[in-house]
Amino acid sequence: MDINDLMVSWNHANCKVIDIRRTTISTGESIRSYSVPSNLFLMSVRGKATAYLGEQFHRLQRFTVLHTGKGDVLNMVAGSEGMDYYSVYYKVSMNPPVPAELAALLDPARSFDHSYSITPDNPVALHRILSEMFKEWEKQKPLVHLRVRTLLYQFVHDLLHQMQVHGVSPAKRDLAAQVAAIIHEHYAESITLESLAESVNYSIPHLSSYFKIRTGLSPIDYLIKVRMDKAAALLLETDATLKEIAEGIGYQDPSYLGRLFKKYKGVSPIRYREVHAGKKILEDCPAITMESSIVPPEPFNYTNIIDNDYQYHGIREGDSFMFKHSRPTLASVLLLSFILMLSACGTNDAVEQPQTKIVTTVNGDVEVPLHPKRIVAGEYLGSLIALGITPIGTSDHHIKNPYFQEYLKDVDNIGDGNGNVEKILSLEPDLIIMDDFYPELNEQMSKIAPTVVIPYASLKTVHEEVAYFGELLGQEEKAKAWLADYDTRTASAKEDVLKVIPADSTFSVIEMSEKSLMAVGTGFGKGGQPVYNGFGFKPPAAVAAEMTDPGWASFSAEVLPKYAGDYIILTSDSETLDELKADPIWGALPAVKNDHVFLWTSDRSGYWDPIAILSQTEELADWLTSL
Repeated sequence: MDINDLMVSWNHANCKVIDIRRTTISTGESIRSYSVPSNLFLMSVRGKATAYLGEQFHRLQRFTVLHTGKGDVLNMVAGSEGMDYYSVYYKVSMNPPVPAELAALLDPARSFDHSYSITPDNPVALHRILSEMFKEWEKQKPLVHLRVRTLLYQFVHDLLHQMQVHGVSPAKRDLAAQVAAIIHEHYAESITLESLAESVNYSIPHLSSYFKIRTGLSPIDYLIKVRMDKAAALLLETDATLKEIAEGIGYQDPSYLGRLFKKYKGVSPIRYREVHAGKKILEDCPAITMESSIVPPEPFNYTNIIDNDYQYHGIREGDSFMFKHSRPTLASVLLLSFILMLSACGTNDAVEQPQTKIVTTVNGDVEVPLHPKRIVAGEYLGSLIALGITPIGTSDHHIKNPYFQEYLKDVDNIGDGNGNVEKILSLEPDLIIMDDFYPELNEQMSKIAPTVVIPYASLKTVHEEVAYFGELLGQEEKAKAWLADYDTRTASAKEDVLKVIPADSTFSVIEMSEKSLMAVGTGFGKGGQPVYNGFGFKPPAAVAAEMTDPGWASFSAEVLPKYAGDYIILTSDSETLDELKADPIWGALPAVKNDHVFLWTSDRSGYWDPIAILSQTEELADWLTSL
């Protein structure tokens, strides 16, 4: 939804203010995994913080305004000076008649669920309104709610005006992240591909294709993995029967759960409980490098946006919406670590500590080695390869990545998704790198070795991703050198292409799956990054907006000519160029008639890590210059 649609929505909105608070987060305290109970405006008034909503990151400075919707999970951590902020919780309904452009949405009221942030040019007026709202709310007199609601509309009017000036638009969550969030929230319920596709308003073939490229698993396999991980945790943490566990994670038949569990975990549920319950492997083997819990340093910045771990301290006690979490003192953690090391070594000799540094992540401040030697990477393998780093283990879908084959000859496969605990534990890593798709797994990983979690889509470009890992792994110079080479090779490929292809030529990046078609922009692989970002070409004017927001468009073959450019980059696992020419619709397209179609399969087009993007750029450049 763009700013104009948001303005239309607010013109037809009937709002009810639920609560208004002024809160202080002190240094070392944060909000963690807070499920927002209603729509929320948050405005910082002193200090700094970083906020994480899904895969979206927001830097909160003095007077930054953040908005999010009901059900979003908020994590937030203050800077070294702490942060004060106002929060306004509200509910919304739509006043009839609802305009046609909003009625077309599945639920017009959900137009208020989008997240966005802005640091306004004129913050004093907004601060004055919130301050007055807070004072009125504290009075709790008969006309308070009417007065506060009036002030909320005034606040929104001024905010939307400044957003329009800034060109700020609400952010959409990544498709795969949306599906993963639905599965994690509703894993105990009946979930089908049809229900998932309906929830995100997306076709089943493209949903499955995109999700599998993103995670290495189909949505249903991802659901099963989540359920098996939940079952394993219940087996170790409770005395629940197999029947009770089955019912708790979405299965009616405990025998069926038993068969699935053995398939995915290698042993029966009963045997799993017998083997692991007594060992408590992870709890008894803490990493030597521990997480600091007092006065963390300034966040480890890798781009203009930061990820952090979060807890909270509020001015008011009692029924606060956000809850404070306590952590052990650094002294107790270090003492325990020291005792364990002395016990392991059987000597009173001084133990030389490895050189480490603190990295701020969505799971808290993590102490990592300055020069790790044994890295397990469930994700972000492309950036490690760019830095000349070979991990000791990585996920199955990375092992299958054709662009990585020459680099992974001696790398262990840690399993589907982001891997499994037992395999990773056996590799004895000194650093683990993951994304945020498997929170339960990441919590277990942190007990094996320092674990850095970088949420998916938080690193927006090749430059941001490679530079971040260069700093994380102490390879800044290698990162700069690789990015310089990347820029040189990309520029050279673009120069070669533009010598033979007119710059105003239109390009379509399309995926064909069974009976459905999808045109994609720059964020979904399939060649979009090289074509649109690398070479600078544009899609057909009639569909350009769809390629920007939401970034893709599903369509039927009947309207294919509207989406077809002068050149087509087509992903298909079944069609050939001769078959396209014989098709009455495809064969009538100028691009097909002129052999201006680049045809490849999803196992090559579906990757968009730094290594893949560079390889795809040169591969497409070679094709275009050969026409």
